Amino acid sequence: MRVVSLVPSLTEAVAVSVPGALVGATDWCGHPVGLDVTRVGGTKNPGLDRIAALAPDLVIANEEENRAPDLDALRAAGLNVLVTEVRTVPGAFRELTRVLAACGAARPPRWLAEAERTWSSLPEPGRRRSAVVPIWRRPWMVLGRDTFAGDVLTRLGVDHLYASHPDRYPRIPLDELRAAGPDLVVLPDEPYRFTPDDGPEAFPGLPCALVSGRHLTWYGPSLTEAPRVLSEALRAAHP
Repeated sequence: MRVVSLVPSLTEAVAVSVPGALVGATDWCGHPVGLDVTRVGGTKNPGLDRIAALAPDLVIANEEENRAPDLDALRAAGLNVLVTEVRTVPGAFRELTRVLAACGAARPPRWLAEAERTWSSLPEPGRRRSAVVPIWRRPWMVLGRDTFAGDVLTRLGVDHLYASHPDRYPRIPLDELRAAGPDLVVLPDEPYRFTPDDGPEAFPGLPCALVSGRHLTWYGPSLTEAPRVLSEALRAAHP
């Protein structure tokens, strides 16, 4: 089996679960560290000729991460493309099982079973908190409806205030974000790299939780430790 992955979290999942199957991945696929495969460009602008030259049996993609015209072009070149859709934690487990089986895994890996147990046995959160969750600035964009990251936070006791917005990643002016009156602001380090000096200053007086984007938005082996890592960051939030 020869697999090209166009999704960083799926790259990590396949690399640790089906060693040797991956022959290509995007420039953004940074896990596992030291992964030695051919790089095929970005998630939004993959090198289609480079992918075809690898003669993969399967290309794995995601309906949000990758552009439909690129996936259509790969299919037109005769390649088999598996497209995932992940918008909830249970959905992530279903899609991971499907992807890994398609990549040649004889059975679900141990880490996947462990992650499912972890998420199915989360303790009841205490007081629920409301949040705004920026994913970009200049312009400000936040989590909206139907997002995997939003479902992750909801299961950890954090309800983001734009969950019912018509857009999945709406652009909201900063003054409106402040006026929404959240209990805290959740600032991941990807896709925009929010840091202690870049993000919290825009929300004076509000607790800000700087969190790992990999644990908030990736659906792969990081799911096993995501509840603990994110919960610790959320508890540590301070103005």
